[in-house]
Amino acid sequence: MSLEFHVRNLCFRWSNWLLISPTLVLLAVIVLAYFAVDYSLHHLRINTDTADLIAPESQFQQNRRNFENAFGQDTNTLLLVLDSASPELTKAAAERLGRELRADSEHFSKIYRPDENAYFHRNGLLYLDTDKLQAFSGTLAEAQPFIGRISQDPSLTGFFSIFEDALNTASKPREVPIDLMSLIDKVSYSLHKTLNGETDLLSWQKLIAENNINNAQSNKAFIFVTPIYDFSQLMPVESAIHAIRRAANKIQDPNLPAVKVWITGEVGLEHDEMTGMSNGTFTASIFSVVLVCGILLIAYRSWLLMLATLFTLALGMIFCGLFAALAVKQLNLISVAFAVSNIGLGVEYAIHFCLRYRDNLDMHGDDKTRAIHSAALETSPSLILCAGTTSIGLFAFVPTDYQGISELGLLAGSSLFICLFITLTVLPVLLKILPLPPLHHLKRGEHPGKSRLSTLLAAFTLQYAKPITLASVMLTLVAIYLAFQVKTDFNPTNLRDQNTESVIAFKELLKARDTSPMTLTVLAQNAAEAQTLQKTLAALKTVDKTISLFNFVPEDQAVKLSIIDDMMLTLGQQGFTFPQLKTGTDPTPSILRMISAIDANLLHNTDPKHIQSLQTFKHELQDVLIELGNRFQPNRSLFIETIQTSLLGTLPTVMNQLLTGFQAEEISISSIPADIKERWLSKEGLYRIQILPKQDLNDLQQMQAFITEVQTIAPNATDLPVMYWESMKAVIAAFQQAIIMALVSIALLLLIIRRSIIDTLLVMTPLVLAGLFTMASTVVTGTPINFANIIALPLLMGLGVDNGIHMVEKLRHSLAEDQNIYQSSTARGMFYGALTTISSFLGLAFSPHQGVASMGLVITIGIFWIMACTFILLPAISKLVLKPKANLV
Repeated sequence: MSLEFHVRNLCFRWSNWLLISPTLVLLAVIVLAYFAVDYSLHHLRINTDTADLIAPESQFQQNRRNFENAFGQDTNTLLLVLDSASPELTKAAAERLGRELRADSEHFSKIYRPDENAYFHRNGLLYLDTDKLQAFSGTLAEAQPFIGRISQDPSLTGFFSIFEDALNTASKPREVPIDLMSLIDKVSYSLHKTLNGETDLLSWQKLIAENNINNAQSNKAFIFVTPIYDFSQLMPVESAIHAIRRAANKIQDPNLPAVKVWITGEVGLEHDEMTGMSNGTFTASIFSVVLVCGILLIAYRSWLLMLATLFTLALGMIFCGLFAALAVKQLNLISVAFAVSNIGLGVEYAIHFCLRYRDNLDMHGDDKTRAIHSAALETSPSLILCAGTTSIGLFAFVPTDYQGISELGLLAGSSLFICLFITLTVLPVLLKILPLPPLHHLKRGEHPGKSRLSTLLAAFTLQYAKPITLASVMLTLVAIYLAFQVKTDFNPTNLRDQNTESVIAFKELLKARDTSPMTLTVLAQNAAEAQTLQKTLAALKTVDKTISLFNFVPEDQAVKLSIIDDMMLTLGQQGFTFPQLKTGTDPTPSILRMISAIDANLLHNTDPKHIQSLQTFKHELQDVLIELGNRFQPNRSLFIETIQTSLLGTLPTVMNQLLTGFQAEEISISSIPADIKERWLSKEGLYRIQILPKQDLNDLQQMQAFITEVQTIAPNATDLPVMYWESMKAVIAAFQQAIIMALVSIALLLLIIRRSIIDTLLVMTPLVLAGLFTMASTVVTGTPINFANIIALPLLMGLGVDNGIHMVEKLRHSLAEDQNIYQSSTARGMFYGALTTISSFLGLAFSPHQGVASMGLVITIGIFWIMACTFILLPAISKLVLKPKANLV
């Protein structure tokens, strides 16, 4: 007796046993489902960290772990990027925000601000290049008269009097710290914003140190925050991020420009990714469920059968979730897709069963038990064979080094049998309990699946078999050419929603060479090795510069300290402290004198740009006078204070910070503070060397050149570029290995079971061609292969094998029976199953998460090609190669 006979006999006995007491069976399944849901909710987690998904035991992963073990201060942290209109405001906001977060021990365990160290405040000038420090000394000497006068009268009156003298006295044009007209333009702009109800803060740090200190300084500040995780929540740092939002709102001053606080970093990116995936997937799921319901209604023409299918699918998902909780305990961003594969493949089993049940009722009357038994006997063998071959294809991914796809293969392959078991167990019971669907009384000889489309499709594929086959050969040649043009993008940042705060901030950091995280890191065993290695690495043509602990000992310290001493002497006795701004003074007389000085200067000024600047300045000053003349106390005093803060508010802070810098002392390795040193010298004595690239590493070729050249000197170099590059290579290798294993395994199993080389080749043809056409389509649509959409290959492989087996089985019989294969419940089950699978993925294509969207798009395209190859190409080829078998029933 054949294997098929034993399968049919087993299925017959199983359905008989189920139908003895269907209500009891259903109640038992519901109780088990309740406990499965409870267990899964408490034990199944989602891990968004992609670092350990790929080749966890490989050398590049070990290098990364060694680095994190030695210098793990910034791992599992949120990076806060503060940005405002001026560096002074940003720094003040960072200090206040840091204080607020330190006080919140409920949500944060550690706060680190790189710029708050008193060591850098005191010795910052020593880290400038000697030439820049000398140039800054000259600028400060030129600004000394301005600093001296404004320190004697730190108010609007004193400020405008300096402008007045500078305009009236051509021999003293340098009494202001920068070019006079440039300063006038900046002051005019600030006055204009203030007069129009906006807030502004003139940056004296930029004005005094312009072009001398770090490109006029950055408006950004950084805070590294270590959150306390709440693993009882789906998003464990959500409460910590809410606390940061509250603190960021609290430090805003309504009288000053807003300070933007961006939340990014490793944890911030993962949190936003989970939020985006949850929101996008929820919306897509609602869309998919509605679409699936509509498709099932069209397929069944029965609400009852649709509900039975959805209920069976839901139970299958529940028990698959239980298996995931037991087998892997936590899902990653790749293996979580097994749930979607269950929808596609699981619902197909139910569709095949229900359509066959419906056809039996329509053709043989209202005997439910007979219809259920017949459906079980007729569909079970092919469904079990499909599950077996598809699972082999998915299990082939288990041995690969790509843990994400390995777990996906395990879960998806095992879930096939779970979904099939639930279908063959729960669906017969439900159909027995539910009332009969409305029957369609057919005429003698009429088939339940007959339609105009099925007739036309059958005529087309059989009549034009040779042209279809020839066209497919030509299309295959084009697809092979395009497949070699497939692009890859394994940068995890590009998979995320590009409009989220964390991604925007992260990409802003990438734009600046000094803040970009796309650098390499090398660990040296001792000081001598570190210095030698750093010197060698710095000489490489792809390297811009290197940084290590030794860079914190400035060069030419004696010369720089001498320059700093001269700067302190230049400022004189007032250089030891700078007074706070005066309040309560009326600037009206000084503004009137200022306007008179402008008028006098305009009489003999011939420079068009200067004339424009002076006229604009005069207009703004006149508007200030109008406001002062028409405001009453205390509003008038508040207006004066607002203007004074806008123009001079940062000056005392900047000057006092500069004076602090005059206290610089000679630096040695031993004098570097511990909180700085520990980021470059580990407790085990390892020295960290950071390597900055010359080129933009968003270009894959430039990234490869940078990594390759550095690794010729330091093979154990690690950090983000290495992780991206090595991950890409590991993923591609894993998929090549797994796909070859899957194709060979499926072919061997089909050959053993069907005992026909022709049948095996026919089943494999749509599978291989659909995969090839899908890869070619990614080139046409400009969709690169990435960590997310690459999982389309094993999922499509499962659908392709299923459809190929079903179609070849029907073709073997239809050639003898002269039957329209498209009218069969098998063909209709394949068609509607494909539509429901497309529906479950199509919504994902519109997700804001780029990885999820690309996965939905690629799988939708892949299913289209599977259906085209299965429904059009496979029958055409079969017409040419298969011989009719007579007397087949």
